[in-house]
Amino acid sequence: MPSAEEKLADSLAALEALQASGAIAIRSKDISRTHRERLVKAGFLKEVMKGWYIPSRPDENIGESTAWYTSYWGFCAQYLTDRFGEDWSLSPEQSLILHAGDTTIPTQLLVRAIKGGNSKTDLPHNTSLFETRATIATGETLDLVDGLRLFSPEDALILVPEVFFRNHPTEARTVLATMPDASRLLGKLLEGGHTRAAGRLAGAFRSIGSERGADEILSAMKAASHDVRELNPFEHSIVVPNAGRILSPHVHRIRLKWASMRTDVIEVFPKAQPIANDIEAYLKKIDELYVTDAYHSLSIEGYRVSPELIEKVRSGSWNPADDEEDRALKDALAARGYWEAFQRVKESIRVVLEGADAGEVAEQELSDWYRALFAPSVTAGILKASQLAGYRSSPVYIRQSQHVPMSADAVRDCMPVFFDLLKDEDDPIVRIVLGHFIFVFIHPFLDGNGRIARFLMNVMMAAAGYPWTVIRIEQRADYMRALEAASVEGDIRPFARLLAEARV
Repeated sequence: MPSAEEKLADSLAALEALQASGAIAIRSKDISRTHRERLVKAGFLKEVMKGWYIPSRPDENIGESTAWYTSYWGFCAQYLTDRFGEDWSLSPEQSLILHAGDTTIPTQLLVRAIKGGNSKTDLPHNTSLFETRATIATGETLDLVDGLRLFSPEDALILVPEVFFRNHPTEARTVLATMPDASRLLGKLLEGGHTRAAGRLAGAFRSIGSERGADEILSAMKAASHDVRELNPFEHSIVVPNAGRILSPHVHRIRLKWASMRTDVIEVFPKAQPIANDIEAYLKKIDELYVTDAYHSLSIEGYRVSPELIEKVRSGSWNPADDEEDRALKDALAARGYWEAFQRVKESIRVVLEGADAGEVAEQELSDWYRALFAPSVTAGILKASQLAGYRSSPVYIRQSQHVPMSADAVRDCMPVFFDLLKDEDDPIVRIVLGHFIFVFIHPFLDGNGRIARFLMNVMMAAAGYPWTVIRIEQRADYMRALEAASVEGDIRPFARLLAEARV
């Protein structure tokens, strides 16, 4: 008779087969009742609503949102397709946000459906779907992105109301900046006679520095005898470098975040008071703070069942509570890696205090800090050697955060731009705050992003004339809330205040 472990292993194998087929949302009819109940009891499945489940992890605490946020977009795509077939799409507003590369989990997802019931469907962790019977994206107006049915960028820009540009300026500017010219927009504007949208979009193009796009719209609409009045829908103008030439929305998005947040940072963060010009004394003080400076990583790798896990369960060696000896070894290796990285960072600070540009030093040496952080765990066989290769090549999620970091391909586009922003910034305070925030917003590594970001912050602190600053464990909740506010709501002020207070 099979043991309990062997039965669970069989159920995990069934779940793995579903995931291998691309399933993120698991319907009751997709898996046997026996497997389903066994997986729910063991913590490998969570119920979203009656008849619908998502993969989870046994070590996730009751009430934790990570599994849901990790599965959110895939779940919504599968659920809506199961209900409506092809007769649905997301709203123009949500379409535009996603085209801008913003995959933040919305509190309420607005869905259009031909047979929509103008009703709300409650989902976990205070999220919901609201479906409305309205015109959907079809044919040339439709873009399919990871199973989600979106209005094309051009159609979404035409259809969103003026208030969208004020409420979501970064997303609107980002999409505009990815357009090489206004030709595709023009065809749709002319065909539909959208004079008000044309005036709004001409003003929007001009506000980001794209005179050509603005003039194209105005000239073509005038030639077709349309009376168009140009109007800037944004509260203020921000010129986007390389608008129309860089097609990655993620690159434009981080540039725009930096440009729009820096004023708030300067207002909130007090100016630096120069420290004594004694390099050895400064470095000695850093050594004295080492013990209190360690901080655990904030990233997780996701929720996929592996063949190795199945075999471990089948053999009876799986222990969800973790073995004390294994845990102690892992912690010891992490502490050793932190020490090694700390020494590298301290030497980087010496170079900065001797007169080198902090942005240049960070670009040249940040990868060395990262490799030092994880080399002991690789040597011990706990981590794969490939993890030291550089930026991640797979998705990563932040525990309990609505912010979903960009794809691995986008990371490779954005990191050179991030270092350019750091080097080109002339205000040392902005380097401190936005250097930390934008780095974790990009989340370039599978693990260690928080620790590397704080190392980076302290290199910028040294360059600005501040002592080494520790984000203490007592501040963790406020620290996470401040990062979430900056990532999800675009409000950098709580984070800037927290870092300013932490240095005291």
